[in-house]
Amino acid sequence: MAAEPGTTATGESTDAGDEPRSYPVGLTFLSGAVAAGSVLPLFWLIETAFRTGVAEPVSLLFDPLTLQVLVNSVVLVTSVTVASVLISVPLAYLTVRTDLPFRRFWTVAVMLPLVIPSYIGAFAFVSVFSPNGEVQSLLAPLGVEELPGIYGLEGTVLVLTLYTYPYVYITSRASLKTLDTSLVDAARTLKHTRWEAFKRVVVPQIRPAVAAGALLTALYTLSDFGTPQIMRYSVFTRIIYTRWATSPEFAAVLSIQLLAVTVLILAVESQIRGDDTLHGSGGSAHSSGRMRLGRWKWPALAFPALVVGLALAVPIGTLLLWLVRGGATGSGVPFELEYVANSVDVSLAAALVATLAGLPVAYLSARHSTRLGDLFERITYVGYAVPGVVMGLALVFVGINVAPSLYLTLPLLIFAYVVRFLPQSVGSTRASFLQVNPALPEAARTLGRSSIGAFRAVTLPLAAPGLLGGAALVFLTTMKELPATLMLSPSGYKTLVTYIWQMQEDGYYGDAAVPALVLVAISALSIFVIISQEGYDVK
Repeated sequence: MAAEPGTTATGESTDAGDEPRSYPVGLTFLSGAVAAGSVLPLFWLIETAFRTGVAEPVSLLFDPLTLQVLVNSVVLVTSVTVASVLISVPLAYLTVRTDLPFRRFWTVAVMLPLVIPSYIGAFAFVSVFSPNGEVQSLLAPLGVEELPGIYGLEGTVLVLTLYTYPYVYITSRASLKTLDTSLVDAARTLKHTRWEAFKRVVVPQIRPAVAAGALLTALYTLSDFGTPQIMRYSVFTRIIYTRWATSPEFAAVLSIQLLAVTVLILAVESQIRGDDTLHGSGGSAHSSGRMRLGRWKWPALAFPALVVGLALAVPIGTLLLWLVRGGATGSGVPFELEYVANSVDVSLAAALVATLAGLPVAYLSARHSTRLGDLFERITYVGYAVPGVVMGLALVFVGINVAPSLYLTLPLLIFAYVVRFLPQSVGSTRASFLQVNPALPEAARTLGRSSIGAFRAVTLPLAAPGLLGGAALVFLTTMKELPATLMLSPSGYKTLVTYIWQMQEDGYYGDAAVPALVLVAISALSIFVIISQEGYDVK
């Protein structure tokens, strides 16, 4: 069969006028191995769901509870993703393309909610805004006996949006920083208004980055367990967790249905980002292209201030309140610095492994438009949507039945982290590779560099901010990950999150406050390091 125009016989696209490139066999093999490893634990779900045959799983799919959970999950994911984009893109534009006062401060501050676990944020919002919470106590002397409930869909959307919008903000900001401002200037010289120039020039340029961030937000929302559980909103993860012990087959069927929703999200994101062959200038934004806010300069501060106030002040203030009220020794289980070191060690290991594993997948998808490359990249996103508790149980089964020597060891725990958070590295790295103009490494090759040499000398340095950003995302989310840590940690191995969870379950909120604040501080420090390494132009 003849190859389609613009492609080789193996399905690889070529640019008009270029010689067909050789098929990247080695790169494809590496990407395939990474993709296979990321979905390997899911075979356990299939085996469990169909253990009793086909009829029962099919009937469970049409159970009224299953259908209600499906609707609730879709509504939640859609609401959080749309709200995150509506918050993040204006924030990114304000901090990159305008003369917003204190831009360096706001650049850091609006990213910090990413360091707060969403379940801690949910605890805080329930403590403050519940019908009989802290705010109601303050308003009681004024005759307010009860506030509207924060539980349910509205509260879940609010909390998850506040702690997932930074995914969209980081990718949108990175894209805006490399935007070629001469295109905007050209549009302005053609009598386009600022809004028209934004729609026709800026939006198409940042669309792939926004879609990549929105994808991470949607998948995080779909897989989050803590917030829906605290907010009493029944979605896939909550029902799977509560039914797993009594009905593993039902939980497995829901997990498979959850994976189907994940595939749908990936398909929608693929359509939104479209033909992402746009290339930036490869440098930072020019200060000459920065929009002057004029008399709106100070009113514009209200937007980031409101977002940061809700996302940071509420949980941190609540933690401090718990610390003052509960003391630090109520449980009789002292907090040790060793828990901090353990959290940092496993998170750094997961970030390093995820970056190395995501590199071939991202490069193949970005630079070689092959069907297998696109398929492998999509496959790596599947593990991100699998609930942590399901992935933990799957790997427990693998550890017991397939690799007993790895059961309850750090390598298996780190593997679980990598499988879950690999898309964060792949998405950020892929977006950076797409921003590198292919003419640059081609120029290096015409000067005698090999393909690998051109990659090391030209492509990799230009894409380094994206690699570092992806590694940071993996590090931060690993620091906060709870279910897999509880189920796969070696005996006696405690981290910050396991200690926090233990104290919260036992009701010793005061003892949980210190490690929670330490967790937030360490994660915040990593954000500062990343920003300094990337050399963000926020002056």
